[in-house]
Amino acid sequence: MSTPTYPELIRVFGRIGLLSFGGPAAQISLMHQELVERRPWLDEETYLRALSLCMLLPGPEAMQLATYSGWRLRGVSGGMIAGSLFVLPGAIIISALVALYAAYGALPLVQAAFLGVKATVIIIVLQALRNLSRKALSDVSHRAISGLAFLAIFLFDLPFPAIIAAAALWGYLSFNGVAARPVDTPTPRLSEVLRNASIWLVLWLGPLWLLSLSGQKLLSDLGWFFARLAVVTFGGAYAVLAYMTQTVVDQYNWISTDQMIDALGLAETTPGPLILVTQFVAMLTGQISGGSMLAIAAGIVALWATFVPCFLWIFLTAPYLDHIAARPRLSAALQGITSAVVGVILNLSVWFALNVLFSELPNKTFGPISLPWPELTSLDVKAAVLTVFAGALIFKLKFGMALTLMVMLAAGTGLFFL
Repeated sequence: MSTPTYPELIRVFGRIGLLSFGGPAAQISLMHQELVERRPWLDEETYLRALSLCMLLPGPEAMQLATYSGWRLRGVSGGMIAGSLFVLPGAIIISALVALYAAYGALPLVQAAFLGVKATVIIIVLQALRNLSRKALSDVSHRAISGLAFLAIFLFDLPFPAIIAAAALWGYLSFNGVAARPVDTPTPRLSEVLRNASIWLVLWLGPLWLLSLSGQKLLSDLGWFFARLAVVTFGGAYAVLAYMTQTVVDQYNWISTDQMIDALGLAETTPGPLILVTQFVAMLTGQISGGSMLAIAAGIVALWATFVPCFLWIFLTAPYLDHIAARPRLSAALQGITSAVVGVILNLSVWFALNVLFSELPNKTFGPISLPWPELTSLDVKAAVLTVFAGALIFKLKFGMALTLMVMLAAGTGLFFL
C-alpha cells in the first residue's frame, strides 16, 4: 500500500463524491475500484474489515467508509477531507433542488411529473427490500426478527430505536458460535479516547446547545431531531425514513406527506448518501416557515447534525477495527439489527405505496392496533399505472435508477397532457 499526497487525496475523493450515484452498494463498489483496484492505497482485507466496521455503526455506511479510508491514508485530516468530499457535491445539488421545488413544485405540470417520481420511489424501496432480504434473512431466527419488527412498527407504531435495540439484544444474546479470537494490535490509551470523544461531542452538540439558548426554536428543533436520528440510523436511510416521516409530518407538521415523498425522490437523483434527504426536509421546512435565508440556515444545521457524528464514530472506533472484527457476538448483534431493518423497510414500502396510490387513507383502531385503511374509491389510477411501469423498467428491463427516474418524469408529464 502507498500513501497519497493531499492533492491526490482531494482529487480522488472529489471524483468519488461526484460519481457516487445509485445508493450504498454502488458507492461502495466505486470506492473499491478507486482505492483498491486502480491504486495501491488499501488492500482487500483492510477494505472489507472497514466495511464491516461501518455496517456496525449508525449513519450512512458508504460515507463512513470514505471517512475511514481517508483516515487510514492520511490520519484525521485525511478522514475529514474524504468524508466531506463524499457529501459536498450532493449537498450543493440538494440546495438547488429545494429552491426549484419551492418555486415551481406546486404547479400542476410539475406535480404530474413528480407523480412519476413517487411511483418510482415505491419500486426503488421494494428493490432495496428485495436485495437486503436476500442477504439478511438467512435462517428462521432472522426471518422471525424481521416479521416481528414489521408488526411492531406497522400495527403497534412502536418507536424505531426501541425495535433496533431489541433486535441487537436478541442477536447478541442468542449467539452460540465461536469465542472471540485474540488480537495483537495495541489499543489506544483511555485518556486519548476520552479526549477525542470530548472534542467531537462538543463540536457536534455545542452549536445545537447555542441554538437552543439563542431562542432559535425551529433551527434548534431541527438540529436536535436530526442529531437523535444520527444515533439510530442503522441499516441506511430507508430504515429510518418511516420514523423520520412520522416525526416531521405527524409530530412537528413541518412538511406534508406528499412533500416527504418528493424529498426522497429528489434525493435519489443526487450523488452522495441518501440520508441527504434530511437536508432537503430541513431546507424545505425553513423555506416554508421563513423564506430562503432560513432555508439555508436550516440546511446547514441538518448537515451538521447528521454528518458530524459520522466523523465521531469513525475516529473513535477506527483504531479498534481489529478488535471489533475479532468479536463475533458484535457481528451477531449487527445481524439482528439488519434483520429488523428488513421488516422496517417493508413497513416503509407499504406506507409509500398506500400514500401514493390512495388519496384517502383514514386509520382504523382495534384496541392497541392502528391500521391505515385506504378508501378503494380514492385509488389514483394514473399513479397505479405509473407504478406498474416503473416496476417493469427496474425489475424487467433492468434500467438503472437515474435512467428510470428520467423516463418516469417524462411519463408523468405525458399523462398530464393526455
